[in-house]
Amino acid sequence: MKLAIMQPYFFPYLGYYQLVANADKFVFYDDVNFIKRGWINRNRVLLNGRPHYLTVPLSHASQFAKINEIRIHQDGEWEFRLLESIRYAYAKAPYFSPVLQLIREIVSYGDERIAPLAARSVMLISQYLELDTKFVESSAIYGNADLAGPARVIDICLREKAKKYYNAPGGRDLYDEASFLSHGVELCFVEPNLVEYQQFSPTFHPALSIIDVLMFHDREEVREMLKPDFRAYQHPPVRREGLMT
Repeated sequence: MKLAIMQPYFFPYLGYYQLVANADKFVFYDDVNFIKRGWINRNRVLLNGRPHYLTVPLSHASQFAKINEIRIHQDGEWEFRLLESIRYAYAKAPYFSPVLQLIREIVSYGDERIAPLAARSVMLISQYLELDTKFVESSAIYGNADLAGPARVIDICLREKAKKYYNAPGGRDLYDEASFLSHGVELCFVEPNLVEYQQFSPTFHPALSIIDVLMFHDREEVREMLKPDFRAYQHPPVRREGLMT
């Protein structure tokens, strides 16, 4: 079984979904510390030819609080502002109508916490793309919050009987191949393949929210971008010019 673990991000970029597509089970790491100015409550779309942040306002967000403890600031307007920004940015995009409907379904979720909303943005888009990956929350199932770092990740792998652990490239500085192999788990990294495509800009802007990708591609085209033979590499990684690290 192939396992991946990541914090829940809000409408994350294509590389995040490449990690999702490569895993049999995906764990939302929602009971670790919140990251300010990260991707948990915001992401970028292209507005007037430039990257623009879509942000969910938070109430008293602290880097000392767990992600699943952070609450959304309920001003009664943020959903409307977000949808209007998307409408203004992409009204002329070829797949605007079905994608806007999907986004509206995601942000209309009633939970007042950011973690379920961010996770929902990943799960419903994965469902839209007909991915078979199963999702769980670390806070709901493992009961191992007393562990930290690689020890906790390895413990989750063992509980799930995972033979391979897939991680984003940033994990190269955190995890050691030998530590995982000593527990019978193969450490692999998914190198994002941010293929260039037509946008509403003469200059290509990589690593925008998946929203930008969905607005310009049908379901099958996006699924092609997620195929594991495009970008799955075992440790040590293969470096290719132009890919994000």
